[in-house]
Amino acid sequence: MLDEINPRAGKGAVRKARFVVWLMLALVVVLLDQASKSWIVATVEPNDGFPVTDFFNIVFVYNRGAAFSFLSGAAGWQRWFFLALAVGISIWIARLIWQHAQENLQPTALALILGGAIGNAVDRISRGAVVDFLDFHYAGWHFWAFNVADSAITVGVVLMFLYQLTHKDVSHD
Repeated sequence: MLDEINPRAGKGAVRKARFVVWLMLALVVVLLDQASKSWIVATVEPNDGFPVTDFFNIVFVYNRGAAFSFLSGAAGWQRWFFLALAVGISIWIARLIWQHAQENLQPTALALILGGAIGNAVDRISRGAVVDFLDFHYAGWHFWAFNVADSAITVGVVLMFLYQLTHKDVSHD
């Protein structure tokens, strides 16, 4: 791709350029996530919301835990635990993106996961909890509220599974 545009560009320069592209995708996720959360905080009262369709509401809830409100009722230590976990995982994911920068599917998946992790980490730092606001429901049953960062992480994980299914390990013992 980039090496076709400039055939004299070294492999290192191409890798760096593609690495920046993947980081920009992660940044777009963070910006969309934070913009949507800022809109929710500015327009909806906490623990309130409004219907959008027969199966979807906009709500405003703080999640002090992780996915599916895991550990949300803990005494407060979970904020720092999940923040430290997000930082560590983000560094690891950035390294993986660097290693796979010249591919397409895997770094796309990793960039989405990275952007989602950072988006939720920003909430933990600035608000003490993650803002969730997307509420899907059916016949009185509500799925856990989630946000753009959670959606990006989910899509990224699905893409990672797809990558694993379509790429065989070629390592030899």
